Amino acid sequence: MSALLHPATSPAPGAPSVQQMGAAGLRAFARLAEAWGLSVDEQITLLGQPARSTFFAWRKAPESAKLSRDTLERLSNLLGIYKSLQILLPDERADVWVRQPNTAAPFGGRSALSRMLAGNVSDLFAVRRYLDSVRGGGWS
Repeated sequence: MSALLHPATSPAPGAPSVQQMGAAGLRAFARLAEAWGLSVDEQITLLGQPARSTFFAWRKAPESAKLSRDTLERLSNLLGIYKSLQILLPDERADVWVRQPNTAAPFGGRSALSRMLAGNVSDLFAVRRYLDSVRGGGWS
């Protein structure tokens, strides 16, 4: 019973560490940023406004990056958004979709990228939740 109340804080044997997952997330984000045509300023905003020097250090050596919980959550949402788009629109339309005006409720005529660039992690989550609901993922 106490294991249910106090789960182990160390990862399971063989599981990747938080730092390894963060490095993988940063490498995937670099590919996402290229696919979406994101500027450096847009990338920095989506990652939670790290200092420019920190951002470029992450790009140069993602395996050395020490990411905050906020940045890890942002990466998770961004990669989830990317994955959903690849499932829903499995061609170049997936990458263009983020910049197109959208009349769906979460966007109010603006693009999904505009919503994501508002700077809050909740904005990233709102876009992810919307796409999950379109996919039938049970989030509504």
